Amino acid sequence: MPMPRASVEDGDRPLPTLEELGDLAPRPAPAPLVLEHHVLKSLLGAWALAACSAQETAAVEEHLGDCGTCADEALRLREAVGLLQRPETLDLDPGLRTRVLQSCLDRRPPRIPVPRWAAPYDAETARLDALLQDIGDAEWHAPVRLRWFEGEEQTSRRTTVAGVIAHLLTVDGLVAVALGLDDPLGDIVAQAPTPSARTEAYWRASHFPPTRSVRAPWREQSHDLVRTVSFTGEGPGKLAVSYGGCELPLHDAMLDRAFECWVHAEDIAEAVDYPYGPPSPRHLNRMIDLAARMLPGALAVRRRNGLASPALGRHLVPAGAPGRSLRLEIEGHGGGEWLIPLDSPGAMGSAEHEVAHVALDGVEFCRLAAGHVSPTEAAAGQLGDREAIRDVLFAAASLSRM
Repeated sequence: MPMPRASVEDGDRPLPTLEELGDLAPRPAPAPLVLEHHVLKSLLGAWALAACSAQETAAVEEHLGDCGTCADEALRLREAVGLLQRPETLDLDPGLRTRVLQSCLDRRPPRIPVPRWAAPYDAETARLDALLQDIGDAEWHAPVRLRWFEGEEQTSRRTTVAGVIAHLLTVDGLVAVALGLDDPLGDIVAQAPTPSARTEAYWRASHFPPTRSVRAPWREQSHDLVRTVSFTGEGPGKLAVSYGGCELPLHDAMLDRAFECWVHAEDIAEAVDYPYGPPSPRHLNRMIDLAARMLPGALAVRRRNGLASPALGRHLVPAGAPGRSLRLEIEGHGGGEWLIPLDSPGAMGSAEHEVAHVALDGVEFCRLAAGHVSPTEAAAGQLGDREAIRDVLFAAASLSRM
């Protein structure tokens, strides 16, 4: 290892002269600029913007120490420059991810696009997954109360955030089974092929309460559902998905799953104090349309069970024929108008036979259909046959389930 070199000053050799140093010799500092007052005053703007040369900056700053008028003007100019520069934040723009994804899709659309009828489910599962990624381990055990409507009363079931995701996993499994995918229950046997029975069976079979580990199988299943229906395209839309006591076409079943995903995401967000908004207006409109199309059937079931007013003195309208109708007006984003036939699920809504008119906000109507709002407390504008209005509002609430 070579020894450290000795300094020139420590040796016996004389120091080199400036002539010997040549270009390495230090050069004398340039002479300061001598500028007149009006020239220095004209440089104040450039000085405030840090656009002066080093000599000009030195001359201006030396002048500011002697001239109070120019010093005041320089201070005002510096404050104005500060107003022109927006403070930068280290936080990313919340809309950046959406814009980047949209830009990528615009430039290169997906090779296998998601069908329009499956887009709401794809969007709502992605939004819920983003929420789940933001919460901590302890929040997965936060208490959540699932609410729905049975008969004439609101009911509820207590669980946790992880329990809600397990519920979504098992009910989405009904669509998975219809598509030929694996059933998330596996070897677990439910007492009935209904959403509530499947959920209770999954909860009972767990040795410990569900934890955040349930997120992975739920998200994998949601990806599999979207991927499968994307490959099949528009073809299997009429494929029936059984919910135990009823069936829905695949198109409507995917909307139903999107709706429930949003509703339970709001339950989770409320439990962990997380901000969460409604779906996009286009997707919200499709969810409202599904509920409106299901209202005549729900009304007929309630009438058979003695929970709705009987159609005394009225004859059932033949399928496809116009009959007594209620105009359902949904306001706000995703809204519209629907004519709901009152006396037969096979009848056709008719403006000429309109007997009542109900107006509701879109999100309020969805919460009514989810059983989160009582029919007697729904903020509805009502006009016409009060009996028909009550029957339709209670029928909307009866669409809910656990």
